[in-house]
Amino acid sequence: MSKIDKVLATGKTHTTASAAGITSRGHDGSLDITLSTPGTAKPAHVFAATQPHPTAEQLFAGAWSACYTAAVGLVANDLNVVLPAGLAVEIEVDLGQGGAEYFLQARLTLRVPGLSQEIAHTLAHTADQICPYSKATRGNIDVALNVITA
Repeated sequence: MSKIDKVLATGKTHTTASAAGITSRGHDGSLDITLSTPGTAKPAHVFAATQPHPTAEQLFAGAWSACYTAAVGLVANDLNVVLPAGLAVEIEVDLGQGGAEYFLQARLTLRVPGLSQEIAHTLAHTADQICPYSKATRGNIDVALNVITA
C-alpha cells in the first residue's frame, strides 16, 4: 500500500446504535442519516437535515461505520456481551496524494465506555474481520483501528 504524503480532504462520521436504528452524523452537519439493516421493515435510509454536498469520503465513512456498528452488535451477541449505551463508531476517511498518485486512508475508532479493554479489543477486531466494508478495504488502503473504553 502506498502512503499519503498530503491529505487533501477528510470525511468524518460519528455513528451510534440504539433500538431506533443506526444513525451516522457528519462532523460538519452535511450528513445526517438514519440507516437500517437489510430485512427490516424500516426504510433503508432517511436523510434528515442534510446540507448540500456531503463529500464522497464522508458518504463512504458513514456507510462503513453503519456496517461496522452492525458487525459489532453481531459479535457482541455471539459473545453474550451487553453493549454500553454510549457505543459509537467514528471513522475518518482521508483523500490524499502520495507523489502524483491519489489514495485513501482511514482511521476507525470503536468507543465502548465501561467495557474491559480485552473485551473491547476482541469486539473491535472480530467485527473488523466480518464487516464487508472492512473486508473490501483490507490490503487496499491503510486503516488504523482504535478502541476507547473510557
